[in-house]
Amino acid sequence: MPHLTLEYSADIRRKSDMKALCGKLARCLVAQRTDDGKIVYPIGGIRVRALPAEDYCIGDGSQEGAFVHGALKIAAGRSEQTKKSTGDALFEIMKEHFAPLYEQQGLALSLEISEFSETGTWKHNNLHARFRAAEQK
Repeated sequence: MPHLTLEYSADIRRKSDMKALCGKLARCLVAQRTDDGKIVYPIGGIRVRALPAEDYCIGDGSQEGAFVHGALKIAAGRSEQTKKSTGDALFEIMKEHFAPLYEQQGLALSLEISEFSETGTWKHNNLHARFRAAEQK
């Protein structure tokens, strides 16, 4: 973990490079550090994905508009300051990425962070080892 899912109104797909945004957000998660300089999120656990909502209604449907909602799921145990720093950094990237579109039309951006417990989750992942091996080369 962390896993960041962006849900967005499908009309944004033709107006914004969502793949580039996913890359920026992933690099932001990689860059997060604790006060003593330790990594916050292991690189092998980071996932960022963007899913278009084909069918949606904003407000009462009378105004044209778009949305992007980010939902970041992280394992429990990180400090409130770490969660705030992460959220601030991710949301700033989202705002910068969509600034031109924000000036042109109605757009709602949002981000939430939620923690989950290890109880009730199953994982089978060789990515951590592969990233560590690549770093040592």
